[in-house]
Amino acid sequence: MTSASPSGNNAGITYASAGVDVEAGDRAVELMKDAVKATHNSSVIGGVGGFAGLFDVSRLLTYKKPLLATSTDGVGTKVAIAQAMDIHDTVGFDLVGMVVDDIVVVGAEPLYMTDYIACGKVVPERIADIVRGIASACSVAGTALVGGETAEHPGLLGEQEYDVAGAATGVIEADQLLGPDRVRAGDVVIGMASSGLHSNGYSLVRRVINHAGWALDRQVSELGRTLGEELLEPTRVYAADCLDLARAFPVNSGQGVNGFSHVTGGGLAANLARVLPQGLVATVDRATWELPAIFKLVSELGNVPLADLERTLNLGVGMVAIVSPQIADAAVARLNERGLPSWIMGTVDADSASIDKTGPDYVQGAKGVDGGAVRLVNAYA
Repeated sequence: MTSASPSGNNAGITYASAGVDVEAGDRAVELMKDAVKATHNSSVIGGVGGFAGLFDVSRLLTYKKPLLATSTDGVGTKVAIAQAMDIHDTVGFDLVGMVVDDIVVVGAEPLYMTDYIACGKVVPERIADIVRGIASACSVAGTALVGGETAEHPGLLGEQEYDVAGAATGVIEADQLLGPDRVRAGDVVIGMASSGLHSNGYSLVRRVINHAGWALDRQVSELGRTLGEELLEPTRVYAADCLDLARAFPVNSGQGVNGFSHVTGGGLAANLARVLPQGLVATVDRATWELPAIFKLVSELGNVPLADLERTLNLGVGMVAIVSPQIADAAVARLNERGLPSWIMGTVDADSASIDKTGPDYVQGAKGVDGGAVRLVNAYA
């Protein structure tokens, strides 16, 4: 004979009483599946809900030497802003940008993506909003969303808390692979505008606004909207624009796109240095662009030193292209015609003993890559 529970209640313990609602998960899938299906193309096999996403890679048979590229990422503490404002589709959009734009740096086409959402409680509408954002950005990138997982973790995460992560796989023909070995002295550095903070540095940003005592619903004249709306501005997805540029000006033509750098955690200089070979230095002129208002605001509210801003935030540049000098003007024109504000911001030259390498304006290598260097000069416009 079994004994009664300590509370005197003889009812058994169920998964639901432990805090996991399987039916809510099923409802979330129903709400999101149309958005997911909208990202599918003829290469996607099967529908939503399988144990594994299937993608037909028969097209790779036409490649001479296909290389697969993969990347995984999240959106960091930006989710705290989304949770505070109860707006969740934008972080889904952010997630895709953080993942697929790392893949495109090597020239690879991001083929498909999967996502993972961990939450304290499955609220179907909230989960569906996140996935709709992911699907929307996948459509912009031309990437199929072939699967995902939502995990309910009661007791580990609060009911309003969640985190998101994703992974993607892409492909590139070996002789079209971009990287430091393609970059030469004389190449031109092109900056592509960010849409705002993107998804990096939010621990600093949140600390600054909390220190200033600013509420997320505060209307900020410099921004033309509320602070919260600005902080949730989705990450710009560059994949389609970068692929278009690389195909228009192929690397193996001798006068083409030689590299890209995705400006994420670490800022512009550190990420650009990762894609330069040893012995070369990119000189980037700050005077070629003006800091967007949100970056000025963070700087002023927190009295944040310039060096900290530059190694934490993108400061208005979300992606960089390194191109042969012969096609630099045409490349800038092509990006601008696609609606992506772009400009020439610097050049690549041989490193020199005459360059001052002692201050924060000179960065050599980053994130374990013992590569080239970046030198920032002049003041922002």
